[in-house]
Amino acid sequence: MRKSKVFIGSSNPELGRLVCDRLGVEPAPCTLTKFSNGETSVSIGVSVRDEDTYVIQSGSSIVNDNIMELLILVSALRGGSAKRITAILPYFPYSKQSKMKKHRGAIVAKMVSNLMVMAGVDHVITVDLHSSQMQGFFHVPVDNLYSAPLLARWIRHNVEDWQNAVVVSKNPGGTKRVTGLADMLKIDFAMINTDKRRKPYRPSRPTYSRSSSMAPQEDNSAFAITESEFITARIVQGRVVEEDYSEETGNDSGQMSESIISIMSATEHALGGTVDAEVNSSDDEEYPIEAVKEPADIERIGREAAIKSNPTDKTITLVGNVRDRTAIIVDDILDRPDSFINAAEHCRFFGGAKHVVIVATHGVLSADSLNSLENEPCIDRVVVTNTFPIDASKRTKSKKLVVIDMSSLLAECIRRNHYGESIASLFDKAFLE
Repeated sequence: MRKSKVFIGSSNPELGRLVCDRLGVEPAPCTLTKFSNGETSVSIGVSVRDEDTYVIQSGSSIVNDNIMELLILVSALRGGSAKRITAILPYFPYSKQSKMKKHRGAIVAKMVSNLMVMAGVDHVITVDLHSSQMQGFFHVPVDNLYSAPLLARWIRHNVEDWQNAVVVSKNPGGTKRVTGLADMLKIDFAMINTDKRRKPYRPSRPTYSRSSSMAPQEDNSAFAITESEFITARIVQGRVVEEDYSEETGNDSGQMSESIISIMSATEHALGGTVDAEVNSSDDEEYPIEAVKEPADIERIGREAAIKSNPTDKTITLVGNVRDRTAIIVDDILDRPDSFINAAEHCRFFGGAKHVVIVATHGVLSADSLNSLENEPCIDRVVVTNTFPIDASKRTKSKKLVVIDMSSLLAECIRRNHYGESIASLFDKAFLE
């Protein structure tokens, strides 16, 4: 690409090099250092006057340093008379704080976007924003790329009997994302709702026939919505147990109860009603990391003895049919593992799922999350992309982790953006092939 320069930040250099290799260009020289007092220093080693410049800088575990490095680098390019500056953030930092959660809180994602625009960013390219409304935070063009085509391609090539699999949303807030992937694959979808405020709700509805009068009938036709479509259990101290479980009447012998070992049946697949997506969003992990502990027995022998995590008692409900099928639990960010493990246990123990695969775009995997997922027998595979850097030591030690390369999508978007071509085809499912 003539009259263009690609700069790679320190947050995810591996992804940056892969993008440059696919573009057939060398990373532009720049020096990123820190002074002894912790301040960031940037020095550009090439002329950028009247050049189309791109800065690849993703969020990482040192998110604040990455943001300052990006702002300083953009400001340096603006001072060097660059024609256009495009910031490429595969994982947008502070994306979970894109709305006012509490009174007197802060919308931090809006503040970050303002800082980028003030520093001199002319265009932003990112992948799977936590909330698509975040594009309105910017006063410059934003291209929010979707990882769904690449994830769908992996599912088609690596999940056995994927035509009968079920895409599962672990909370109501991610239903739109899940239905989009399910439509792309042309398979069924389901939803899990976790609520600590209400008692388990079991619908009691009359059975209706296909007759025009829609009068209640005594027969149990396939057209009816039955109670078995709603599979409800409880989360006690971080583990999924039966609805009638109580610690006083727990199994003292240390063995799992037969009802947990046995797989409950579900008939028709259904997803209906309305949900409060703002309350039950994918920001449901509100507890501090210090409150989360690992179960002592990863084999689940002695389930009551293994319950040592968060003491909150909640209700978990699966709406849909995953019996004898592969459940693909999908979300945009895989950070703490608690909600994913609870969803996997519920699909496996009570929903009767044959296999459970965790799929997410951004594998943040804070603290010891990867080990928790690795040691969870209910989970067969953990699939993420390389938008967020993962240590090579973690990747080599994990047998379940699969990392999908996003460099092809980002490189093609950069190329088309540089030559003024449309990127609409990157959102099309033709990109699957």
